[in-house]
Amino acid sequence: MENIFNNTQIAFALKSDTELDRAYFLFKMIDNEPLVRIGTAVTNFAIKAHLPVEGLIRATVFDHFCGGVNENDCLSVVDKMYTKGVSSVLDYSVEGKEEESQFDAALAMTLKTIEFAKERQAIPFAVFKPTGLGRLDLYEKVGSKAILTTSEQAEWDRVVDRFDLVCKTAHYKDVALLIDAEESWMQDAADDLVAQMMQKYNKEKAIVFNTLQMYRWDRLDYLKQLHERAKQEGFYIGMKLVRGAYMEKENARAEEKGYPTPICPSKEATDVNYDAAVLYMLDHIDSMAIFAGTHNELSSYTLMNLMQERGIKNNDERIWFGQLYGMSDNISYNLAANRYNVAKYLPFGPVKDVMPYLIRRAEENTSVAGQTSRELSMIKAERTRRKSLQ
Repeated sequence: MENIFNNTQIAFALKSDTELDRAYFLFKMIDNEPLVRIGTAVTNFAIKAHLPVEGLIRATVFDHFCGGVNENDCLSVVDKMYTKGVSSVLDYSVEGKEEESQFDAALAMTLKTIEFAKERQAIPFAVFKPTGLGRLDLYEKVGSKAILTTSEQAEWDRVVDRFDLVCKTAHYKDVALLIDAEESWMQDAADDLVAQMMQKYNKEKAIVFNTLQMYRWDRLDYLKQLHERAKQEGFYIGMKLVRGAYMEKENARAEEKGYPTPICPSKEATDVNYDAAVLYMLDHIDSMAIFAGTHNELSSYTLMNLMQERGIKNNDERIWFGQLYGMSDNISYNLAANRYNVAKYLPFGPVKDVMPYLIRRAEENTSVAGQTSRELSMIKAERTRRKSLQ
């Protein structure tokens, strides 16, 4: 298959020279690990001390990686990307609140984004994180099959009710729903709950999507077990496939608590696991739908080749590619130009509340081998191309 991901003219068609320069500056900063650490500490201090830094953050890192401070603020970005065939997934990226009022607020926001998606062709999915609707420690306790206290049981019932309301609404409005995966020690309870929702609402097609983090070596087996259950109970499986974002945290906890790490032994083993899940899902595409969340060009080509070999159309509605806004534009826009279904995760929320998300993005880019240098080489190539036309 021809190499389509080196076309920088298509990748950066929506970026002005100024925006391209900003992207270059940002990734150059992110490329410097000590600078990321210092920047993180300074930013955290400035926000906690209520220093007037929001304008600066908004003009640089926030506007590069986020769609806006609220859902309406995102619409100009959504519409702009859609002119090039790239869809959006509005991701309310406020993290780490553990109070009932906050869970209800996150529920209300998720329902609002489903309504938004219903009204706009450019927004084909809604999304939420399980810990947006309930406490991480509670998921962990439920997953461990421990006996809950009366108040914990009532609290868990509220979590289940929130999940059910979101999934029921998505089903009623015919909006596909992506449910993110998180730390392994809370994931069993979330997986069981999402499987219940699939069994309930995926009778005609995949509406509810769980997420498989393929850096976990047990995920392909989980997918196969779920498939057996789906065949018996008559429901479709929707899955977002990602590599995973909590590797250092997972390994550190496993070592600290003395259990075998759930993470694959190497990056290569994760890549093999990811591609094996893609292959399994394509082999059973009649009863599944896949959202391939990846910034890996080889994995993208693998999926494209498998589709071609099986005579599956580029824009088959059961197969989507996904990347994060502000990253891997060379993948997203070139896929869209070749009529594949592509969606960008578009985070939004108040600047200070979205900072943990932005800091994680910077740290991830620093730790993923080759990611930042690939972004930089693409931006450099496009700047050179534009200068040659002057």
